[in-house]
Formats: sequence, structure tokens, C-alpha cells
Amino acid sequence: MLALGGNALARADEPATVTNQFRHARESVAPIVELARQGWRIVIVHGNGPQVGDELVRNEAARKVVAPLPLGVLVAETAGWIGYMLQQSLQNALAAARVDREVVTIITQTLVDRYDPALNLPTKPIGHAVTAQEAARIREAGRAVGRDGAGEWRRMATSPQPLGVVEFPLIEGLLDLGALVIAAGGGGPPVYQDPLLGLEGLDAVVDKDRVSAILASQLSAEVLMILTNVDAVFEGWGTPQARPIRRMTVEQAESMMAGGSLDAGGMKPKIEAAAGFVRRGGARAIIARLSEGPAALRGDTGTTITRST
Repeated sequence: MLALGGNALARADEPATVTNQFRHARESVAPIVELARQGWRIVIVHGNGPQVGDELVRNEAARKVVAPLPLGVLVAETAGWIGYMLQQSLQNALAAARVDREVVTIITQTLVDRYDPALNLPTKPIGHAVTAQEAARIREAGRAVGRDGAGEWRRMATSPQPLGVVEFPLIEGLLDLGALVIAAGGGGPPVYQDPLLGLEGLDAVVDKDRVSAILASQLSAEVLMILTNVDAVFEGWGTPQARPIRRMTVEQAESMMAGGSLDAGGMKPKIEAAAGFVRRGGARAIIARLSEGPAALRGDTGTTITRST
């Protein structure tokens, strides 16, 4: 199970054009080709934080011309077009490397609790950083804003805990056929089970790392790999004494989370997801830089979390 951050495609230091995002999509799939060559059964879950925030801006800019779309629908929308970019990029990279594997994107729904308290507390940063003036305007319009782990003003969305991916049996079937599957894009649009209506959508964003961990458990995956823009989990992050932690037990990971030094919108959900996957029976979880996936799988870099040392 590979979890890719939405920031891997839309970076903060450049315009989030489709051209730039396609270029980064091609870069991001390069490490996956080697894993596919080795015969791994692979599911890719990607984030959509910058992209779904941009869709909300488009909503607001065009609301006098066309009816705006709810957040849950925008999650499904971004899962489609980001999945398309990753799928095409991976197909081309596999063909160039002469690796005969099919790639498919499936739009999946993530089951959540309708009464999850997190639905009342916007903590998940989405979109790009905004100025203090823009943040004030967004707040006056009745939308949540707050500071992210880097101290930047961002739009905030509610983020309930995932309970499972509705379509996981279909993913299992595609894996049995040898396909590489892109699923739960942007965490998947969140849904709950209504006793009368069946599945109903919610306007929220589910954290893609937490969803990837739940889906990995549903599929009995051996490894959960969370690929991000940092080399590893660091002790003393942001201080001169910062050092990478190469191996952690679940207990050590939980102790770090309990210490309160982790950003709720950043590294905390990654460590929480990784530790949860291992606690539920996964062999190991890895947090590493995107370009170093194969090396992290060998244990040469990144942070590996296991049940014991």
C-alpha cells in the first residue's frame, strides 16, 4: 500500500498548473516502476489537499454562473483527474521500462461515522497558503481557516476517522488480476450508512494516510508505505538537535504522539496511521521521502515502524 501526498503533484513553490502537476506525476511514479518489476501487488492512495482547495476557489469564483459543488463531490472529482494523471504517467513509465502490468483507477467511497465528533472541528488544512488578509475574507464568508504546521494560513476542513473503504472487494479482485490499483483518491469521498437511504455523502475530507492504513488492513497488506516530502520521522523536529528515527516500535510511535509535539495536520496522522496498521497485524509501516521508496523498503532510509525492535 503506497500513500502519496497531494503536495507531491502541486508544490507550494510553483503555480499548480496542470502542466506542472503532470510533470510531477511522471516524477512521482518512477519509484513505483521498480516495485512493480519486483512483482509487488500495489495499491496507490493519493492526497488532494492542494487540489481540492483550488476546486473550492473555482467554486466561489464561478458561483454566480454555475451552481457550486459540495466538498464531498469535489473530493470525488479530484480523485478522478489526479487518478488519471497518475494512471497515464505510470502506464507510460511501465511501458518504457518493459514491465507488463496493467494500471486502473477506481473511485471509492470511505465509510465514516455520521456522529464522529471530528465533523464539528475543522482541523485538516486544504488548498494553498493564503495571506492574513485573504484568511480574514474567507472567515468573514463563514468558512474555516487556521494555521498549518508551518504557521501558514490555510482553509480548514473537517476530517472524520475512516472506518473502511466500501469497494475494497473490487480492489482485491483487481489485484488478483495483477493490476496496479489507484484507489481512495484524496481519502475518498466520505459516506455514512443511513438506515433508510443507504449510503449518503458528507462534506468533509478524510485523511488519505488514515484511509490507506485502513484499506491496507482490509486487504491484509504486508507493508504500508507513506511517501511524503521529508526523509523520515524526526526526533526534535524544528530544533538544532533534530535527528531522523530509522526504526520505531508501535509503543514508541504512540508515545511520540502522546507527547503533543506533532502537528495534527502534518506528521501526526502519518504516524497514527502507520502505527495503527501495524497494531492491527501489518508487518511493517514505512514513512519516507517519495523518491526513496525502494530504498526505504530495504530499510536503507526513512522510518520503519514494527511491533518490536
